[in-house]
Amino acid sequence: MRIITGSAKGLRLKTAAGNATRPTSDRVKESLFSILSGLVDFPEVTAVLDIFSGTGALALESLSRGASSATFVDTSTNILSENIRRARFQNCKVLRDDFRKALKKLSAQNLQFDLIFSDPPYASGFAQISANLVAELNLLKTSGLLIVEHGVSETLTAPENLELARKISYGHTTAIDIFQRKGSEL
Repeated sequence: MRIITGSAKGLRLKTAAGNATRPTSDRVKESLFSILSGLVDFPEVTAVLDIFSGTGALALESLSRGASSATFVDTSTNILSENIRRARFQNCKVLRDDFRKALKKLSAQNLQFDLIFSDPPYASGFAQISANLVAELNLLKTSGLLIVEHGVSETLTAPENLELARKISYGHTTAIDIFQRKGSEL
C-alpha cells in the first residue's frame, strides 16, 4: 500500500500484519481518487475526516494531493501515527476513540469537513451507523462529500438530508457510496 500521487507520492504505508484488517487496495484507492479528482479541487479542501482510518491511507492521500488538514478516528492508532510521521504531514489530528464518541466530540466543537471517509469493517453495520451520524451531527460542509466503503452485499440508505451522488462497485467484495447534501451539485 502506497500514496499514489502528490507531495508524498510513492510513500509505502505501514500496515498491520495478518488478516485482521482490510486496508483499501491501491487499485480501489486509485479509482476512487480518480473519481474524486473530477469532483473536488484538493488544494481547496480545508478539512478531511477519516473514520475507521486504520493506516490513514485515504486522508493521507488527500493531504498528499493538497488538502489542508485531516482528522483521523480509530480505536488503534499506532500504525496510523507512524504513517503520519513518515509522510511528514503536520496538519493532522488523531482521535483514538470509538467512532460514535469521536463524531459527537467533533460535532460539539462545531467542526465540519469537506471530505469524510468511512471505511468500517464490512458487514458490521457501522457503514450505515457512521453515515447516519455524520448527517445527524451535521459534520459535512454544504458542498462536502461523504464517501462510505462497504461490502458489496451491504445496501446503504441515504441518511436524512443527504442523497446518493455516485455508487461504485469493485469486483465481488467492495462498494463505495458517495453522498452529498440534498440539492448540492457535483
